[in-house]
Amino acid sequence: MKKAKLCLVDDHLIVREGLKILIEKKGIADIIGEAADGKEFLEILDSKVPDLVLMDISMPNMDGVEASQLAMQKYPDLKIIALSMYDDEEYYYKMIEAGVKGYILKGSGIKEIEKGIFSVLNGDCYFSNELLRNLIINLKHSSKKDKDDISTLSKRETEVLKEICNGLTNDEIAEKLFISTQTVKGHRSSLLSKTNCKNGASLVMFAIKNNLVAICN
Repeated sequence: MKKAKLCLVDDHLIVREGLKILIEKKGIADIIGEAADGKEFLEILDSKVPDLVLMDISMPNMDGVEASQLAMQKYPDLKIIALSMYDDEEYYYKMIEAGVKGYILKGSGIKEIEKGIFSVLNGDCYFSNELLRNLIINLKHSSKKDKDDISTLSKRETEVLKEICNGLTNDEIAEKLFISTQTVKGHRSSLLSKTNCKNGASLVMFAIKNNLVAICN
């Protein structure tokens, strides 16, 4: 199988070099481009478009939020995973609005990064469990967040949504719930329609907001 083409965007050279060595040594993907900030990344896109981007958030000249927004405007199907040291809600919301498909904390190990890469490449979304735990805790402590109407969701749709939040792929959800992958895709499509969410990342936020998921501490 042809390896995926990745681009690394981070202002720290040691981070890029470390990720490149780990990703290529394990045969996860081929690194076809590196950038130290958002502007350099957008210049790379002028000549080659990767299958997936690992995007830092805090960078000079142009940060990951703006870079992701501009890149997604030009290439709507581009897959981006935010790889950051920040687990703050503010950064999460901004990157989700920008259109990223995943958010992994830099404290994560290579196994989680590998799982995140393959999940997003397969059309799913992926978020660090640590991030989800923190978001749930913060949302539970906030009484000002309005809840949505979840009465239209079927029992099976709710089950699928919970597994999406647990980072499972469509195939893994199908196996766990004893249904076909095509059925999972149908439930995912229905969930997007009923919740008015744009993508899997928005579904995760919807589930957290409405207390439909519980990540163990």
